[in-house]
Amino acid sequence: MLRKFYLQNGVATESTTPIAGAPEVLYYVNPSEDERREMIAAYEIDEHSLNSCLDPDELSRLEFNPEGTFMIFKHACDHRESDDFLFKVASVGLFLLPDKLLIISAQNIPPMEGKYFLRLQSLQDVILRMLYRSIFHFLEHLKLINAASDSLEAKVNSSVQNKSLINLFSLEKSLVFYLNALNTNSILIEKLRINASRLGLNSDQNDFIDDMIIENNQCIKQAEIYSNILASLMDARVSIVSNNLNGIMKTLTLITIGIMLPTFVVSAFSMNVKIPLATEEHAFWLVLLMSMSSLILLVIFWRWKKW
Repeated sequence: MLRKFYLQNGVATESTTPIAGAPEVLYYVNPSEDERREMIAAYEIDEHSLNSCLDPDELSRLEFNPEGTFMIFKHACDHRESDDFLFKVASVGLFLLPDKLLIISAQNIPPMEGKYFLRLQSLQDVILRMLYRSIFHFLEHLKLINAASDSLEAKVNSSVQNKSLINLFSLEKSLVFYLNALNTNSILIEKLRINASRLGLNSDQNDFIDDMIIENNQCIKQAEIYSNILASLMDARVSIVSNNLNGIMKTLTLITIGIMLPTFVVSAFSMNVKIPLATEEHAFWLVLLMSMSSLILLVIFWRWKKW
């Protein structure tokens, strides 16, 4: 799917009709085979680079080609209910040409709108704002992961099943993905700062890159803290589930013993042989009293042993 945007009056306006003199942004979402062939033919994009934009495992990088500048950065995918507790990461490719910018992604990332895309003066501004929004998108997802972790901890404390633990492992795996994505984005941002002159960045844009470096480092630190806490407590949570199961088995065992002892007393006096109290007139009530007494003595013994 192709969407066209034009920079006009400091904002990106979506339009199917070209706007004279306005820089153009072509946004390809999961491009079809026809759209891929069109990009390769019209903009001389390398097929390998194009495929890299759609590969979620591709690392962030920056390349300078005769046709233009190519870069890939990592972006947090929108979390869906079908993903359970696994948060995924997507790759986004940017091709900066002299008169237009191509954005290519397999995931439908949010369009260029909102507070991060105000006062856009050039295509370089679009690139920097997309990277900046990606950082805060990761931060928002880190808050969701932290909230989900707290919710699962409460379930683990009273659970004897593996589902909550598996969900915690998914969160831990998601944090590993996020840390890898944030670190590789950090390398890309640093390369942008080093190659600012080749990209045609002005002093304000250089200052903006410095701010991005600070925000991205803070995001990395927060992800590391969440990951370390989650990893360090996983063993304790496994022990909690094991202890919950042991407690249930202990209770069931005591209940079984409590049922077996009175049953044994009654069964002993109901055998078809000569037994004591066989001629006693109130034998039934005596046997019943003995059965109840055995149960009471067993309960007293439990409490004495503090089971």
